[in-house]
Amino acid sequence: CSSKGWGRVAEGHEVIRGEMQFYAKAKRFYEEVPATEEGMMGDFVELNSLDVEASRAFLKKFVGGPGKADTEFALDCGCGIGRVSRQVLLPVFSSVDMVDMIDNFLFAAPSYLGMGASQVKNYHCSTLQEFTPATGMYDVIWIQWVTGHLTDRDLMEFLAKCKNSLKDNGVVIIKDNVARKGCILDQMDSSMIREIEILRKIIAKTGLEIVCVEKQLDIPEQFIPLWMIALK
Repeated sequence: CSSKGWGRVAEGHEVIRGEMQFYAKAKRFYEEVPATEEGMMGDFVELNSLDVEASRAFLKKFVGGPGKADTEFALDCGCGIGRVSRQVLLPVFSSVDMVDMIDNFLFAAPSYLGMGASQVKNYHCSTLQEFTPATGMYDVIWIQWVTGHLTDRDLMEFLAKCKNSLKDNGVVIIKDNVARKGCILDQMDSSMIREIEILRKIIAKTGLEIVCVEKQLDIPEQFIPLWMIALK
């Protein structure tokens, strides 16, 4: 869950080459990130409250009412130490599962979550491209600051698996940086920041439908735009 750098803007959609190197470089980067809230925010911890408030407001649109998702069970993807779980999901859902590829983050999570740790059913140490959530399990699947760490094919396949993992009225929520044009390749953490139309094309192949798209408006202009996308 690190904040994104500016990276290099590509013309159109740049295909990621050297897939194994792409993933290995990201893992090496996050193994050096401190298991703290500051580490999760890429040292921009002052933006945490803005991020959390917008996420809570967006989530409320889709849970806890007729025709909306239940508030029983959520999945936090690329959870880190559980920043989103603690501040967005655990106050709403009875139980949460957390998945991240960095074991040090998961080891630090119970302490960071405090009393909320009792609501966490499972800590899954796995990359998202290798993780298959159980069928019909979750009311909400939250995917924040991690879609750029998946190749187009792996993102498409993971979202398709998420669709199968939703309960009735369940929703997948993506929150991520979105490029203003084309793609931004961040060499530091080995991630690809895509423009919204590229994300739309990937999502269209998953069987999920975009039901709401919002740009977070209170993020300082010098940062890459942050968007929230709800899928059913």
